Amino acid sequence: MIRLLLSLFLCGSLAACSLTPLLELPPSPVPASFPLATEAAPAGPPGWRAMFGDPRLQRLIELALQHNRDLRLAALNVEAAQALARVQRAGLLPGVGLTATQTRERALATDGGGHTTRSVSRQAEVNVAVSAFELDLFGRVRALSDAALARYLASEHGRDAVHIALVSAVAEAYFAQQLAVEQRQLAERMLADWQQSLALARLLKQAEQSSSLDVAQAEAQAALAEAELEARRRAEAQAANALQLLVGGELPGDLPAALPLAGQPVIARLPAGLPSELLLTRPDLRQAEQMLVAANADIGAARAAFFPQISLTASFGYASTALGGLFDPGHQVWRFAPQLSQPLFQGGRLRAELRLAEVRKSEAVAQYERAIQNAFREVADALAGTATFDRQIAAQQRALDAAERRLALSRQRYQAGLDGRLELLDAQRQFDAARQAMLVLRHEEIANRVALYKSLGGGLGVHAGGSDASVATPAALNPGAGAS
Repeated sequence: MIRLLLSLFLCGSLAACSLTPLLELPPSPVPASFPLATEAAPAGPPGWRAMFGDPRLQRLIELALQHNRDLRLAALNVEAAQALARVQRAGLLPGVGLTATQTRERALATDGGGHTTRSVSRQAEVNVAVSAFELDLFGRVRALSDAALARYLASEHGRDAVHIALVSAVAEAYFAQQLAVEQRQLAERMLADWQQSLALARLLKQAEQSSSLDVAQAEAQAALAEAELEARRRAEAQAANALQLLVGGELPGDLPAALPLAGQPVIARLPAGLPSELLLTRPDLRQAEQMLVAANADIGAARAAFFPQISLTASFGYASTALGGLFDPGHQVWRFAPQLSQPLFQGGRLRAELRLAEVRKSEAVAQYERAIQNAFREVADALAGTATFDRQIAAQQRALDAAERRLALSRQRYQAGLDGRLELLDAQRQFDAARQAMLVLRHEEIANRVALYKSLGGGLGVHAGGSDASVATPAALNPGAGAS
């Protein structure tokens, strides 16, 4: 009996064929290389530690990776998908179970004279059974297993994408907080300058060297600077709250000191002619690719549903009315019940399921191509920023220096009585605006570097060593696809 089961199982495995179509990934719908790549490429360790050199930011990212709830949910989704893949893969092997039963039954019997007799029967059984094991002759179970495996791999890549998104979000929130801090510090200096100007206007008014109009103008500017300071304090508190939410808990008090925006060591260079094929290593694109693999395998399962399904139910064991002689050779029992089912009329359900699987594959192809296009645009936009921010910052620095010189000259001319107070106020406002613009520009330049890190799928070093051997390809997930 056991030899018969093994023979049938091996024959079914060897004769199995796959109805899953051969998967060919569509060509990348983007140019072969990125535009505006710079000439120098830094060498360093891979990952976010190489991209972000601020010790305080590195510590915050470590805390976020430990405590962030979104990343924890992504990890749990991976575990759930892994369990489902194992459940589906278990269908490729027969399930063997051991059952032991003992029954005792009393029966009543009436003879022709109306007399009733009672009898008690006992039965003990021990069986090893295979229950409804499907011989996968047309690859239906194999296709379902391949689809579950691909979805599990997709969930792993999704977790990696959440990891990169979290690192980028922490970096963005940290630099936004640093911008708010420096803007608040600048607002404090601006308020001090306007308060000093107000005090000078009042002294000149007391000395009858200026009018009440000058004092009123100075009071208005000081009040506006005070209101601006309160707005900056509010923005700083809100930025701190956003960063704390991403980290997942209260920020510790022993964090390293923050570096100013002007001194942030963030990598932002790429080699010239960088091939756009590097996009295919991004976790979100790998996730889209594995979802395409799963949709392709679903087509194979839907095709196999048109063909007969053969399942085996068999058992071998012992049965006896006396427990003591249960395992005597003469008490052996076995049961073998193969079953064949062939759909004849389903009202078009099977064809509809096949059509649905084909449409979903087409959707997966479109989503895969769209993900590549979006990724290419993200990298191209970041490279465009990298190519122009340095020149813009240099021009803004020249404007700031000129505004500072103008303010110094206007103050000297005002004190010498050559210019009126309106000229001095205009120079002061121009200088303050130039300082604010420089802060915002430096923050935007750093944010562009963070966007470049995110768009490249986790930093430059991840891609420097070539392809990742651990990445499962469609051919590895679907051996013998399209062949029987």
